[in-house]
Amino acid sequence: MTAATTTQIPGYVAGTWDIDPVHSDVSFTVRHMMVSKVRGRFATFGGVIVTAPELTDSSVTTTVDASSIDTGNGQRDGHLRTADFFEAERYPTWEFRSTAIRPDDDGLALDGELTIKGVTRPVTFALEVNGFGPDAYGGTRAGFSASTAINRSDFGVDIAMPLDGGGVVVSDKVQVALEIEGVLRAS
Repeated sequence: MTAATTTQIPGYVAGTWDIDPVHSDVSFTVRHMMVSKVRGRFATFGGVIVTAPELTDSSVTTTVDASSIDTGNGQRDGHLRTADFFEAERYPTWEFRSTAIRPDDDGLALDGELTIKGVTRPVTFALEVNGFGPDAYGGTRAGFSASTAINRSDFGVDIAMPLDGGGVVVSDKVQVALEIEGVLRAS
């Protein structure tokens, strides 16, 4: 990607951005019982985005509080926090650290290392830079969308729950979707 590409992003601003959790969303979708999908989100997360003068030199670091899982069902959320799934008491924080931002087909890819339950694996998100602009408080905001699919077993979330007729209660494949709004730090 060249500097010309960066300038094609309307209002592009280089700087350090704090993720605004009130206006952001970290969510997932997983197949349940082989017939439907369950959605969930994490209520507590944070991080820093650094947009460099050249977008491909930018970086992201984030953390997610594993115990802040919310699927809309308290009993299920409690089970997800246990050693069967997230083991949130022992591994309270998940982390993502970017290693590269690069052109990918007609868009961008965000490469990085994701750590869940103490297991770190490379992941690649499809990244969309939504825009930059002023907010109502005299500050500047930036918006980003990102998505990927991970295999939960790769991260030690490997409970096996087979169904009698074949298949599993919870699929290994988990779709992850991020809608992130950042607030530019004052100089």
